[in-house]
Order: sequence, then C-alpha cells, then structure tokens
Amino acid sequence: MLNVIKISNAEIVERLKTMNGWTLDQEKLYKAYKFKNFITAFAFMTEVAEIAEAVGHHPEWFNVYGTVLVHLTTHEAGGISQRDFDLACKMDDLL
Repeated sequence: MLNVIKISNAEIVERLKTMNGWTLDQEKLYKAYKFKNFITAFAFMTEVAEIAEAVGHHPEWFNVYGTVLVHLTTHEAGGISQRDFDLACKMDDLL
C-alpha cells in the first residue's frame, strides 16, 4: 500500500470551497445526499460501493429512506487525505 499523507486543515478548508455540499464533521469530510426514495438512495450506495471496492477506499455512511449520510476519512493517514477528496468527487459525479 502506498504511503498516504494527511492533508492540512487549512488546505482542507480551501478545497471544500469548491465542493458542492461537502463540509467538515467530526474531523471528516461530510455530505448528506437526498433522494426521492429508498430505492434511488440504495442504488446510489450500490454504485458507490463498487467504486469504493475498486479503489480500496470505503466510506462511513448511514441510510434512512431517501437520505444517505457520508463521512470520509483515511484511517491509515490519521485524517483526511487525497483519497477522500477523490472518492467525494466520484460520488458527486454519479448524480
């Protein structure tokens, strides 16, 4: 596994300015996705799961009906890394 580097808080704040709906929560990237129903929310989660498995980086998430709450962090980096921003962008690209 490649050495993964934690991004500084200042850089995270700057990067978040360009990311639609992503914020910081519990020292992790966070976004709440809203869908019209459970089926569309679950379909989104299934697509993300396939991407996450392919890149070996998995979200922490929670689903109720049409809402998917997502937290991203890189445990081996001890915080947010480029992997988290990459996965966040891939998730947004699915919509």
